[in-house]
Amino acid sequence: MLEREKGGWLLLIHQIPPKPNYFRVKIWRRLQKLGAVAIKNSVYALPSNEQAQEDLNWVLREIVEGGGDASLVEARLVEGLNDEQVREMFRSARDTDYQALADEVREVARGLPRKGEIADEKRGDVESAVARLQKRMADIAAIDFFHARSREAVDGLLKELEQKLAAREPEKEAPAAEALEKPRGATWVTRTGIHVDRMASAWLIRRFIDPKAKFKFVAPREYRHQAGELRFDMFDGEFTHQGELCSFEVLLARFEITDAALRPIAEIIHDIDLKDEKYDRPDNAGFEHLINGIAMAHAEDEVRLQRASAVLDDLYEYFKRKRRGAET
Repeated sequence: MLEREKGGWLLLIHQIPPKPNYFRVKIWRRLQKLGAVAIKNSVYALPSNEQAQEDLNWVLREIVEGGGDASLVEARLVEGLNDEQVREMFRSARDTDYQALADEVREVARGLPRKGEIADEKRGDVESAVARLQKRMADIAAIDFFHARSREAVDGLLKELEQKLAAREPEKEAPAAEALEKPRGATWVTRTGIHVDRMASAWLIRRFIDPKAKFKFVAPREYRHQAGELRFDMFDGEFTHQGELCSFEVLLARFEITDAALRPIAEIIHDIDLKDEKYDRPDNAGFEHLINGIAMAHAEDEVRLQRASAVLDDLYEYFKRKRRGAET
């Protein structure tokens, strides 16, 4: 299915008999599998396209045959909920799915040896688990119509798990990688609807990596990579999640940026983006409220970046002066 930023919605409006209970659950599960979200009681939405219409028609027929009543309408939202609020409902639903999957990936990873090859007797079980997780990832991605924020995080965890599974030789001390040369005036590409990791990464790029950076915000399903463009915090990007690292942390590592005042910012971004409470900083909640407020108040990515950059400039100054004070 294609993402339709400006298209309409298909709404399934239904009434289901209270008995038998299993029938209501069956229809709910069917709608969940399609990726539909409830925008009102007994009103489920999907982005309008031919595939969605066919899928919902089958559900409608099943409801009617089960003794219920249902209508399928194509609509544009005029009052009440707006299109972006509905898209956010879809993202939130998929974020829940991705976060549950991330927990499963971490659980499998915890069972692997920290170094060396996986024992033959265990390899088969791990391969089966990875195949199941990959299938689950593909199933969620297929109904991730508006690219939920947690997708890159799970993809990074899965790729790290796949790399560990593929390793046949005991791990050796790897030579230290040279820092990447900082680009000058490059075009940096990321997903539209920027949030905490993309806001912070773009700020880091412009302030510490490429002061003349040009940013391009794209719909992932429509974007075609152009030679010379640098992608960050997006699927198959040059600078995106790796294992347990968010994109902000990856940029710090790849360009060997060691400014100590950036470390607490990286920890805040990590905890908010990955939701794993690794650092559990007291600053997390307040900064997350600020970021959510910026996203709610401003739909334009350029404005979001401008507002977030001002906050990050001040936060960086705070940690820089705080560190100086601690050293004197």
